[in-house]
Amino acid sequence: MIAQVAADAAPWAFRWHPEVWALVAFLIGAYVYMVRVIGPRAVPEGTPAVTRANKIAFAAAMGMLWVASDWPMHDIGEQYLYSAHMLQHMMLSYFLPPLALLATPTWLMRVLIGEGRLRDVVGFLAKPVIAGVLFNLVVIVTHVPQIVSASVDSGPLHYTVHVAVVLLSLLMWMPVVGPLPELRIGPLGKCIYLFLQSVVPTVPAAWLTFAEGVVYKSYDIPVRVFGWSVTVDQQLAGAIMKTGGGIFLWSIVVFIFFRRFAHDYASEHDYRRSPGTSIPDAEIVGSSDAPLTTEDVEKAFASSRARTGD
Repeated sequence: MIAQVAADAAPWAFRWHPEVWALVAFLIGAYVYMVRVIGPRAVPEGTPAVTRANKIAFAAAMGMLWVASDWPMHDIGEQYLYSAHMLQHMMLSYFLPPLALLATPTWLMRVLIGEGRLRDVVGFLAKPVIAGVLFNLVVIVTHVPQIVSASVDSGPLHYTVHVAVVLLSLLMWMPVVGPLPELRIGPLGKCIYLFLQSVVPTVPAAWLTFAEGVVYKSYDIPVRVFGWSVTVDQQLAGAIMKTGGGIFLWSIVVFIFFRRFAHDYASEHDYRRSPGTSIPDAEIVGSSDAPLTTEDVEKAFASSRARTGD
């Protein structure tokens, strides 16, 4: 009890989380091993196992995982501010999964899931409708007050919830940026799919923003970080969930739309000549062709009338 009181009095006190460091170290070691040992045998000779973009995405994913799971985000989010907890879940469900998938080349994903039953399960669960429903289901469940309170009090349940959030988020992002081409959907489908993912979170976000009284009792404690009241904390959590997630998803939708459709429009309305195409003599200044006059036009019309008998 004394230790807990001391911890409450110092919410910013550093706390060591060796399990987070061990997880990040394991993932980095496993990725390096797969790329350097398995990769050269899984790709054609002379082809790099990973691209520079893969490496950058992997580094960003590991940084995102560490920030979301370690001190101070973990401690503040799990013990003091639900808004920090919401930001933590945003990082684990919206930011980390697409980076992890972008870091994974096609050959690596095929090695990980194989060609048997696991491949069939992943293919089934990654279908847009199923993946979208499962993702939004976990979004709703993780905001149920009883689940939140239980995960705050139980370490194993807390990590189980985070694992479920990450795994289902990976499935949700698979049709958009997954490394398996056969599981990805078209540009217009991606736009509609991501827009729909921003709709369901509106419900718990509005509930948090306009709720009267304390929604999550576990965060109604005497120690108030930044001096924020429980109500302000809840409202900020709702704003993060709605505006943060919505803006992020809508930005991707706009990017995909303009990258796909605006590019086609520009190419179809490009009046520049293709390389190797010669310019007609009539368009060259100083051409020897005589300029067309009004008299020439009148003669052409008269000749046409004579041939038709008018």
